[in-house]
Amino acid sequence: MADQSTPEATSENALSGEAVSQKPSSVSQKSSSGGVFSRRRLLGTAGATGLALGAAGGAAGYAAAPSTDKAAPLTSLGADTVMFHGKHQPGITTALQARGHLVAFDLAAGAGRKEAAALLRRWSTTAQRLMAGEAATQDDTDVARDAGPSSLTVTFGFGNSFFARTGLEKQRPVALDPLPDFSSDHLDKTRSNGDLWVQIGANDALVAFHALRTLQKDAGSAARVRWQMNGFNRSPGATAQPMTARNLMGQIDGTRNPKPSEADFDQRIFVPAAGDPAWMANGSYAVVRRIRMLLDDWEKLSVKAQEDVIGRKKSTGAPLTGGTETTAMNLDKTDADGNLVVPLNAHARITRPDRNGGAAMLRRPFSFHDGFDTDGVPDAGLLFVCWQADPLRGFVPVQRKLDRGDALSTFIRHETSGLFAVPGGAAEGEYVGQRLLEG
Repeated sequence: MADQSTPEATSENALSGEAVSQKPSSVSQKSSSGGVFSRRRLLGTAGATGLALGAAGGAAGYAAAPSTDKAAPLTSLGADTVMFHGKHQPGITTALQARGHLVAFDLAAGAGRKEAAALLRRWSTTAQRLMAGEAATQDDTDVARDAGPSSLTVTFGFGNSFFARTGLEKQRPVALDPLPDFSSDHLDKTRSNGDLWVQIGANDALVAFHALRTLQKDAGSAARVRWQMNGFNRSPGATAQPMTARNLMGQIDGTRNPKPSEADFDQRIFVPAAGDPAWMANGSYAVVRRIRMLLDDWEKLSVKAQEDVIGRKKSTGAPLTGGTETTAMNLDKTDADGNLVVPLNAHARITRPDRNGGAAMLRRPFSFHDGFDTDGVPDAGLLFVCWQADPLRGFVPVQRKLDRGDALSTFIRHETSGLFAVPGGAAEGEYVGQRLLEG
């Protein structure tokens, strides 16, 4: 939970190589019988206005009793499309979506490189179609019928164990070595790691579920689900203006995320084109952690005490030393009694890149709430996902620093962990991971 903001709906998607279209690129203009428009026909009439995160959108896409010969256009929320093909995979610098699913798979017994290649080929074809607002090629469940693509993204990665399972040990990146143990970890190994990892995000819950279910069916006999986690964020248009997301503690969750407009963004977040191994060119490494928030304990604190834990104002995200959310924090400022205004163990102080040798990562999390324990304690928190060119220069040094004395650590618990190599985007005619599996 580093002091770095999550991606917002700006032109940064184009800067990062993830093209965002206001309308689906592949739509059918044919209507179904009886005058009821198909999903693809509806997409063709969509009146999109660009990415909708933080923008005002229509309250509904259809009238209460639409005529059979005229359908109202989709709002921009449903019509927004993220391109599957590109320099980088989608879902990394894409603006935060309202719904998310994280799922890990293990290859089935006896499945190897050949089966993995066929699976990634199927998954890539499915992801491309669904992200364009089209139905799955076979046995579509119709869960997302009548909905637009809704900024759907599907991202694929490989875990450490994948390479031994497929006989590709020599191609396993050094950066994929297991993360070190941290004293604050309480990890459930059955819900950690995995051979394959899939991240799904969309601004509509049914569109996201449809993608999840379709990809699970596509796995067939080649792979089985190891674990699945479901998350959410604030819906686009829920605030009057774009703003940094809040987490379940009520805090504005970070302000210092690297931005694609910064000169060193690619260097920090993506593996260079000439990197090692070659198949990871333009890819990134995702650290995934399920972080339980001890909300009952947190909510007993006064607002002032919560702000001292974080080092920022709860209402605005501004540093305790004054200004607005984006004002630089004055770490040396003291109060009338000579005490540091931002405590030494404040989360925002500890996670600053300039306090960690320049370590930075692009945070893109989802919140989660999975009910309550038997004693009534909420099972809720953050599905932490961060991206970096090398986890040993991104996540690891920051987490080590937090492990040694972060005030927030009293109120959170790291329960699962995963590290995945996410290759660069697939070119037209390619599937994700093809350069690894067929190289």
